[in-house]
Amino acid sequence: MSTPHQSRADRRRATEARILDSARELFAEKGFERTTIRAVATAASVDPALVMQYFGSKRELFSQAVQTLPGPLTATDADELVDQLLASLGLKLGGLPEGALAMMRSMLTDQAAADHVRAALGRQIDSVGAALPAAEDAELRAALVVTALLGVTIGHRLLGLATLREVPADHIAALLRPAIKALTGPQG
Repeated sequence: MSTPHQSRADRRRATEARILDSARELFAEKGFERTTIRAVATAASVDPALVMQYFGSKRELFSQAVQTLPGPLTATDADELVDQLLASLGLKLGGLPEGALAMMRSMLTDQAAADHVRAALGRQIDSVGAALPAAEDAELRAALVVTALLGVTIGHRLLGLATLREVPADHIAALLRPAIKALTGPQG
């Protein structure tokens, strides 16, 4: 049984995807500073020069490897918003994409990664704030919700805190529900 002939463009896309997958894994495991182009190339079974040819620099490789786009909030009321936020936490505790892990691991040691995370969190805060009932401090409430969920995610996924790792995500969500509801519910 012979393999179908791949075009040059198909082989290039496959090689690029293999490099990005290897980069995501290494950036997630080691962070930006400790990941080298040579290590990525070795993991992808390519020459380091090819990695540089495709991506130009370690910074560009990192930028492309960590691109993740969170889904928009579609809640129409406070209860639905809480459900969506806690569902997203459940997904994060179940397993973040390698790109998100790489970004989180790198954000404390690399300024560009920190800027990227800050911008992504800003978009999430704006999205949550827009879904909140009109309140003078909606942006602050949204920032508190987003960063609380980020803290739980970091404790669970990056720090591996046993207390968080040993409990099912739905139990964590149930315990957080009253606090999230208090921050996102009607103000007044």
